[in-house]
Amino acid sequence: MTGAGSIRLDKWLWQARFFKSRSKATQLCAAGRVRVDGAPVRKAATAVRCGSVLTFPHARDIRVVRILDLGMRRGPADEAYGLYEDLSPPPPPPAPTPPGGGRPTKADRRAIDRLLGTDR
Repeated sequence: MTGAGSIRLDKWLWQARFFKSRSKATQLCAAGRVRVDGAPVRKAATAVRCGSVLTFPHARDIRVVRILDLGMRRGPADEAYGLYEDLSPPPPPPAPTPPGGGRPTKADRRAIDRLLGTDR
């Protein structure tokens, strides 16, 4: 049993809508892939409080969030956004494609075939 100012880690991750089910959040915790204030956690029942910083993989990104509120229920997305502050670094900008890079067009393939002498 935790104190009044804390909540289970898996329950908070579920309420904040990072995972569709508590069992998915529990699996991530059990695998040791979640950090609370920089320390790896292996138990889903770990108590988190307001101000705790969580680091965990989410989709293809690493999420870093600070807990602002514990919440009372799993509500709509607008309510879930108010539970945390996103500290994740912004994604890197996409690499520019060099001119002439990428897949050749049909006209380019025909020109290459003429150059190599493999055209029919």
